[in-house]
Amino acid sequence: MSEPAGAQKGRVLVIAGSDNSGGAGIQADIKAITASGGYAMTAITAITVQDTRGLHGVWPVPLEAVLGQITTVLADIGADTIKTGMLASALLIEQVAETLAERAPKAGRVVDPVMVATSGDRLVEREAVEALASELIPRAALVTPNAPEAEILTGKAVETVDGQRRAAEALLERGALGALVKGGHIGGPVIVDVLQTHHGEWLFESPRIETCHTHGTGCTLASAIAAHLALGKPVPDAVDAARDYLWKAIETAPGFGAGHGPVNHGWPLTSASERE
Repeated sequence: MSEPAGAQKGRVLVIAGSDNSGGAGIQADIKAITASGGYAMTAITAITVQDTRGLHGVWPVPLEAVLGQITTVLADIGADTIKTGMLASALLIEQVAETLAERAPKAGRVVDPVMVATSGDRLVEREAVEALASELIPRAALVTPNAPEAEILTGKAVETVDGQRRAAEALLERGALGALVKGGHIGGPVIVDVLQTHHGEWLFESPRIETCHTHGTGCTLASAIAAHLALGKPVPDAVDAARDYLWKAIETAPGFGAGHGPVNHGWPLTSASERE
């Protein structure tokens, strides 16, 4: 893959499913990357029919079309970071991993192991979980599971900070270069996210915002992290900046929908216009 002369950083290719309600998936990814200063490209893996109340249908995009989306943008524009989200089948995961190894071996990967929607609906085949662990987690710059996803991937109970630590350690043992085990699903007034890399451990804390408007928070956080990594920040700084962005996005959520509503992805852009 050739790089244009004087190419700018910040290019993020997202490989994930579409959320027609705009709160999660590709739509949230594009918004979060743009708001974080990056440039978003996409390879859509599935078309979903959903709203804030739940998931009503999923139609996988043909494998050839997914791989075509990936190879064309990598050949033309390139990518500094690859972010993966909803990959519903083992075959898709295997083919995506093979394509990335061939076409973008130097791009850091942020793996958001999307398995269950905020509504509780399962999004991936059970066989895909092991494929994810064996094909995409090894050599990933960062894996970003929430507590239930970390339990599925590692077999460790994730109910406390110590449980988050054990799960993060297990993901590093699986070959990840970094693991961010999020604590939003663990009760308490303060949310603690545990980041581990081979260089150390960081704990990030933020007060819990009592709200039902949390649709797409996992996608949003992972994509914001991917944007900051693509812009050249080290992993801990990228996580810190992305968490600040997400917290404000939750705090200023617009209140759309009758269920788990979306966050305010565009708040940095709105804030900037208000200052002018």
